[in-house]
Amino acid sequence: MFAVLPSARKVLHLIALMLGGLLVAACQPVAMGGGGNSGSSIDPNVPVTVALLVPHGAANAQEAALAKDLEAAARMAVADLQGVKIDLRVYGTAGQAGQAQQAALNAVKDGAKIIVGPLHAESANAVAVAVAGKGVNVLAFSNNASVAGGNLFVLGQTFDDTARRLTKYAVRHGKGRILTVHSGNLAGQLGRDAIAKAAAAAGATIVGNVPYDFSQQGVVAAVPVIASSAQSTGADAIFLTANTAGALPLFSQMLPENGLSSTDIQYIGLTRWDKPPQTLDLPGVQGGWFAMPDPQKSQRFETRFHTANGKFPHAVAGLAYDGIAAIGALAKRGNRDALSRSSLTQSAGFQGTGGVFRLLPDGTNQRGLAVATIRDKKLVILDPAPQSFGGAGF
Repeated sequence: MFAVLPSARKVLHLIALMLGGLLVAACQPVAMGGGGNSGSSIDPNVPVTVALLVPHGAANAQEAALAKDLEAAARMAVADLQGVKIDLRVYGTAGQAGQAQQAALNAVKDGAKIIVGPLHAESANAVAVAVAGKGVNVLAFSNNASVAGGNLFVLGQTFDDTARRLTKYAVRHGKGRILTVHSGNLAGQLGRDAIAKAAAAAGATIVGNVPYDFSQQGVVAAVPVIASSAQSTGADAIFLTANTAGALPLFSQMLPENGLSSTDIQYIGLTRWDKPPQTLDLPGVQGGWFAMPDPQKSQRFETRFHTANGKFPHAVAGLAYDGIAAIGALAKRGNRDALSRSSLTQSAGFQGTGGVFRLLPDGTNQRGLAVATIRDKKLVILDPAPQSFGGAGF
């Protein structure tokens, strides 16, 4: 966490308390067996046994609370299914890769046909490797595309997907000379690479990259470099990988003070700039572009969750609902290969808590995202989320 300048400290402190700091875990992808059209065969006449791996027993209180939200969301999805029955079995991982791997092996021994979870990329990788030879697919809550593939699918909104949506929108609106600003850690590097890939596909040009050390000193030192690079390269957009729990509040304060006003250059964010609500008050985020799930559908899920559980869900909780809903939609067709790779990666996709989504053959996913901005401290949708994979927005 950053020590910040006095004018930003109060806001950033509140942001840190509310976000919970769920970081992108990192590990090297492992080649997995069970390729081709693998997946457990099911009996359409009996309930489908699904294992849910969540961090029950985690030492971190916020992660333990998230585990409860994930389970509650999954149970909501099971209750919503019509014409198909899911035998949901919940296994605690304590947020540890070793325990997650053992839980997965126990689940398969108990008859699980597919696994939803676990939370972190390292745990997801360990689980997928352990059950690959048993023909069991894994739908993890991670957003780390580097571990996806084989029998492992990630449900989280990926950097690639977000960058693709925003870069295409930017090019359509005349912002095609992009300066990327990223932290020097793994998350920042993955974000930088996602932006570069998206720019190449959209016909934009990356005119420069400015890395920074993940510290207050690192951000402060990077600001004049960013200002100089933007001016010397003729950039018309700055694409930031920073999030609201890290460098974004500081950048949003200091970059305009150093001659990079949002009226002169377009700011774009790889993460959401509207969460938590205090972020909307930051002067520097006004007018910036970022991507988000369909707000109406997200709000509908959050309201239902609150009614059922007396609290609003963690932002990640909807992924558990999405995973169960996708499994239920496939199993409802009555095919024995409902959980095979070809079924999971159907091009039509599924309806989720934040809109349409589909799993891709490489283990990543694609989601229908809206492009949003902040005006006068209020969220404004610039381009609505597509309602199907046949329309605009992809």
